[in-house]
Amino acid sequence: MDRSIVLSLALASLLVGVVSARDWNILNQLKGLGSSQNGIVSSGVSTNLKRYCESWRINVEVHNIRNFDVVPQECVSHVKKYMTSSQYEDDVERAADEVILHFGSMCCTKTKCDGMDAWLFDIDDTLLYHSLPREQWLLWRKAPAVPHMVKLYQDIRERGIKIFLVSSRKEYLRSATVDNLIQAGYYGWSNLILRYN
Repeated sequence: MDRSIVLSLALASLLVGVVSARDWNILNQLKGLGSSQNGIVSSGVSTNLKRYCESWRINVEVHNIRNFDVVPQECVSHVKKYMTSSQYEDDVERAADEVILHFGSMCCTKTKCDGMDAWLFDIDDTLLYHSLPREQWLLWRKAPAVPHMVKLYQDIRERGIKIFLVSSRKEYLRSATVDNLIQAGYYGWSNLILRYN
């Protein structure tokens, strides 16, 4: 049970959505700590911006940094580089494989499932990947599937586990969202819950 919670949280944290903005600046937030041309000075220890941004990204993934609204402006290019890299794809594949292995050893098998289990997926940047501008991807119904997530989704569905999908998308995007999910290979969910009317 504990391992399933940890794996679920790890997968969800790994796939945290990324948003960029111009106005928010991490250096402004750390203004009182001082800065240098080579990087950020924190508690007298200088780190270069690349290392700082990598550390920020990892801490978001493991949920040590919470309630952030945007990726720090200085880190947008670092996060984008990771999210479009083969390393990101490898990380997602590894997380999906670990969930499937866990199901094989701890949970119901494909032939034995009591129908009482459920799985919750956030759509945005978990099942479907999109880049800015977000509304355009949603209306075009062409947001691509996050690599390896269709395989995980289908494995969970084949086990008879009920799948619930959630999104902060607005209700008027329901039809586009459903079309996009089906085109990307996601179907057979129990319910799609959109947050805003």
